[in-house]
Amino acid sequence: MKVLVTGSAGFIGSALSLRLLERGDQVVGVDNLNDYYDVSLKEARLARTQDHPNFTEVREDIADRVAMERVFREHRPERVVNLAAQAGVRYSLENPAAYVDTNLVGFGNILEGCRHNGVEHLVYASSSSVYGANTTMPFSVHDNVDHPLSLYAASKKANELMAHTYSNLYDLPVTGLRFFTVYGPWGRPDMALFMFTKKILAGEPIDVFNYGHHRRDFTYIDDIVEGVIRTLDHVAPRNPDWNGAEPDSATSAAPYRLYNIGNHEPVELMRYIEVLEDCLGKKAEKNLLPLQPGDVPDTYADVEALRQDVGYAPATAVEDGIARFVEWYRDYYRV
Repeated sequence: MKVLVTGSAGFIGSALSLRLLERGDQVVGVDNLNDYYDVSLKEARLARTQDHPNFTEVREDIADRVAMERVFREHRPERVVNLAAQAGVRYSLENPAAYVDTNLVGFGNILEGCRHNGVEHLVYASSSSVYGANTTMPFSVHDNVDHPLSLYAASKKANELMAHTYSNLYDLPVTGLRFFTVYGPWGRPDMALFMFTKKILAGEPIDVFNYGHHRRDFTYIDDIVEGVIRTLDHVAPRNPDWNGAEPDSATSAAPYRLYNIGNHEPVELMRYIEVLEDCLGKKAEKNLLPLQPGDVPDTYADVEALRQDVGYAPATAVEDGIARFVEWYRDYYRV
């Protein structure tokens, strides 16, 4: 297939592009390489795919409507994976406009491109952040998610609503994936594992919020990519049993699906740090701090729907995943 991947220089987008190319797909990678974090890391990720004969690099911003119209018109992708987004809960408290531009305007441009160019299936990134003030565990795609705690979360919830509208009006098959704390080699420098590793190796203290009592459904990058590809290949169907009197938020009479994609095994942050310390052979000095505004104490994914529909089966324990990250980090930064 010809697959348009937005965010192709990003953590998940780069890994996904590699896997799609390995199996013989053509990939059109769109990324603006913004400076939210280290651009050289994005360039290095992109270098892994740039020389592949089936990879086409497009440096554009999804928020640029004219540019995205041109990309869809020229490349005519059969399927689309939208991973481009302004990420980060904490940054959304400082710069909300970036989330409106990319996550709302940009996603609207992606939907329009799919609508007008006969795209067979759009898979897009949502987030576990949409569960917000929910406390029922594990989080289910059938739960109400009307109480986001950050603009980032609200923008992802908005993506789900926008996607459903296009699916209903224009018969566009769409699938949203609520990602749960993705980690691994080539990860994002603003994520906890990356920051902790850098500071521990430098002998600097690490900030541990919620006094280390966070629980996160840490999900290894390879498991995430496998789930995305399986979802991409499984075009979102209609639910013939959908009932407006008892509406199911994860399905629709339109060709629309929502799934959690996580490890289904939450780990306490202190345990995560212990594993990292073991892999680094060095103890961390910890600044124990209260819960940050906009953050949630726990995430835990119910992935049964994704398992049933596409055979999703995450298999990487945090001990193995962190060890692989540390090996990559030492090699990449020569430390």
